[in-house]
Amino acid sequence: MLCYILFVFQTTCLSELPDVAPPLGLVRGQNGSVRCNGRPVHCQPDSGSSCSSKGNSSAEGKGTMPTKVKPWCVGLGICLLFSAVGVGLGVPFALNSSGPSTHQERLEVVRRLLREVPLIDGHNDLPWNVRKFVHNQILHFNFSADLMKVEPWARSNWSHTDLPRLRRGMVGAQFWSAYVPCGAQYLDAVQLTLEQIDLIKRLAELNPDHLTLVTSVKGVQETHRAGRIASLIGVEGGHSLGNSLAVLRTFYSLGARYMTVTHTCDTAWADCSVGDRGATPSPDDRKPGLSDFGKAVVREMNRLGMMVDLSHASVPTMKDALTVSKAPVIFSHSSAFALCNSTRNVPDDVLKLVALNGGIVMVNFYTYFITCNSSASIADVVDHINHIRAVAGLEHVGIGAGYDGINYTPQGLEDVSKYPQLLATLMEDPRWGETEVKQLAGLNLLRVFQEVEQVREKWRLAAVMPVEELIPANYLEGHTDCMYLGS
Repeated sequence: MLCYILFVFQTTCLSELPDVAPPLGLVRGQNGSVRCNGRPVHCQPDSGSSCSSKGNSSAEGKGTMPTKVKPWCVGLGICLLFSAVGVGLGVPFALNSSGPSTHQERLEVVRRLLREVPLIDGHNDLPWNVRKFVHNQILHFNFSADLMKVEPWARSNWSHTDLPRLRRGMVGAQFWSAYVPCGAQYLDAVQLTLEQIDLIKRLAELNPDHLTLVTSVKGVQETHRAGRIASLIGVEGGHSLGNSLAVLRTFYSLGARYMTVTHTCDTAWADCSVGDRGATPSPDDRKPGLSDFGKAVVREMNRLGMMVDLSHASVPTMKDALTVSKAPVIFSHSSAFALCNSTRNVPDDVLKLVALNGGIVMVNFYTYFITCNSSASIADVVDHINHIRAVAGLEHVGIGAGYDGINYTPQGLEDVSKYPQLLATLMEDPRWGETEVKQLAGLNLLRVFQEVEQVREKWRLAAVMPVEELIPANYLEGHTDCMYLGS
């Protein structure tokens, strides 16, 4: 039909439309004069468009243009112009709206996207399982094996990770948790944390075809382009510091790029989420949240370029850290309190503060943080992701499953191989296009990480010195039997 209209238009109207371009061979010079085949052309006064080339009278009358145009031809021309524009704009929209229609098609899209950007998970507790199961003796630990068929991993509800499943899950970067239990606080927590950091580094060294230890945004990007999994270290629990900023600096120098300020116990300088201590004074009678020393810890993390992780923190601790930190913070493995009122989750008022801070909440898959009971589904996890997106914004949500540290997983998200299933399910919602999925998968975390690095560089250029503040001795009363305090 369109071809027919164009044909009719060409045969009936084109000869009657004004020629707005000079006739063939005419060129307008820089001074406004018109030249024809290199010779000047003189227009006769009051002769319309009739022009002649000096010395060539045979050119007279050539190029004369009509002075009137039929209105219906002009109208048809305008209609055709808008039709062409409409077709040009409509085709891409039509193609977009006819995107992947089946789950399998969406999976193929997701796999392509995860080759373009790294899927970054904020928290995996495999290192602690390695300590429990093989006592950190990994020279004969085959991480490339299917651990679902290897004892004692096969019979553990806490085991979800091995290299084959990480590859199937298209994981691009993984923060491994250097976790030690709260029972080690004031005892050998520092030593145990050092041993866990050593384990993570050796695990990468023993599997160089798959894992590369990285400490920067650039390292994540380069490792992903090389087809390997970027391994990063996160220290889980401020009790691992032994109340020493020197230990914090040492952890950073060994590769740790975030620290969770608390775990399931209060430290001498920060309150944890257990029991929701929002209005309950701490044992040392200081107000809830971060002490002055705790605020110094956050400032020193900013100076180092170490991400402040607020998973496990009490709400007052969250708010104090968000107030003090000059860099974006993270929640490495937490979900939305509005959907499951576990104290491990993030309330809406804090989600709004995270958005103002520029930080990120990485959604955890533990069913008791998703539905507050022992069963959940992919759809329930999607609900948490969408809630955080709605309250804080798309730029402030990520993924921090918590595998190997949880014993109940959602149906369809049983282990680290299932991330593509989650992203493909998200894409059933038209609000989740390719750009949005990329942000959730890894770009949001990379942005936060990069901004933390930028704060570090600004402070370095400003010659900001290390914090040397000491924790007040009265905060340690009752816990000094195993501590040398002579200096």
